[in-house]
Amino acid sequence: MVSPNEIKARVAQLKWHHSIDLGHGIVTPGQDNSTRKLGRLKLPESFAGKTVLDVGAWDGFFSFEAERRGAKQVLATDSYSWNGSHDWGDKRGFLLAREVLGSKVKDQDIDILDLSPERVGGTHDVVFFLGVLYHMKHPMLAVERVASITREMVVLETAVDMLGCRRAAMAFYPGDELGKDATNWCGPNPQAVVGMLKVAGFRRVEIVAGVRPLWFRLARAAREKFKRGFGFWSYARIDRIVVHAWK
Repeated sequence: MVSPNEIKARVAQLKWHHSIDLGHGIVTPGQDNSTRKLGRLKLPESFAGKTVLDVGAWDGFFSFEAERRGAKQVLATDSYSWNGSHDWGDKRGFLLAREVLGSKVKDQDIDILDLSPERVGGTHDVVFFLGVLYHMKHPMLAVERVASITREMVVLETAVDMLGCRRAAMAFYPGDELGKDATNWCGPNPQAVVGMLKVAGFRRVEIVAGVRPLWFRLARAAREKFKRGFGFWSYARIDRIVVHAWK
């Protein structure tokens, strides 16, 4: 059995994205406030009897949460965040958290655009697609790949842009215009997100956490400009939404 001191030492050696409670008063120092985000996702209280697939699982916070809520099987998938080709971390965080938590979550290294029922063991009752869509060069294709492995429901969380446009529209970021991050490729508006899901075959689509008031976005943009040097107006024009969609 791994001692708390050993867990602390191993946690300190890694770069974390998710904030995961490992017990013994140890929480991984992730840049993502995962617990606060969990409240916006409005997940079902129970996943009893369900199979769950987590696309872009990273350190696995939401995979482990689905298991904690009773899912009979959880598959965490990722590629970019696990391959160690960037300075954001790698798969070691997920593996350590799974070990310490005594989790039975399975894992598979696979790119999002390679997702298919044949590659991931069939369709899954619930699919998480969290914080991934805006990183896609081919967002519609990514949504179609996710739809192909979803049996019942997808939970999608994404950054959104073009908020003043009433029609479905999408911003394209050929450089690092969004958050100084060159892996951010697109910013669909909420209408575009809903439209893509419907085109991909989801019959009912509901925005469960929508765009927040302008004062909130302005305050957040000021904070991010002060802390990270982000462009004020480029950050003020965006927000994040959560969508539930059913087949």
